[in-house]
Amino acid sequence: MAAFSDFVENKLIDWLLRGQAIGITGASAAAGTGPTSTYVGLLTAAPSDTGGGTEVTGGSYARVTVASSLANWAGTQAAASTVASSGTSGTTSNNGAITFPSPTANWGLITHMGVYDAASAGNLLFYAPLTASKNVSNGDAAPSFAAAALTLQVDN
Repeated sequence: MAAFSDFVENKLIDWLLRGQAIGITGASAAAGTGPTSTYVGLLTAAPSDTGGGTEVTGGSYARVTVASSLANWAGTQAAASTVASSGTSGTTSNNGAITFPSPTANWGLITHMGVYDAASAGNLLFYAPLTASKNVSNGDAAPSFAAAALTLQVDN
């Protein structure tokens, strides 16, 4: 089985999340700079590679929009980096806090997070279990991921 090179991992992360041109020789201009934003969501059940899972609904819940930029997602070389990726891990993280609306109903036990290409419906791009599941109830403080707490990786 072939693996992505560090070069390709860096280009994919920068294109998909950081608003950069794909920058691969021979790439069509149609490749553009990837999505203008991605959307972080909370799940109460694990998704599969084809999507699914059970996303929170109701009670003021909404996915959080993160504009694709070097400022919002770190380069692969270091947390908080704001320059093009040059690392070897294929991993990025959020440079700022990602804060959801305050719940106005019980959201249930949040077990996973997902990153999507649309504010609702759309396609699941990344997902992962939370380090610790959290029960979110009506009146709780707005759930959030602190800067550098949400890590995304392009797997080999």
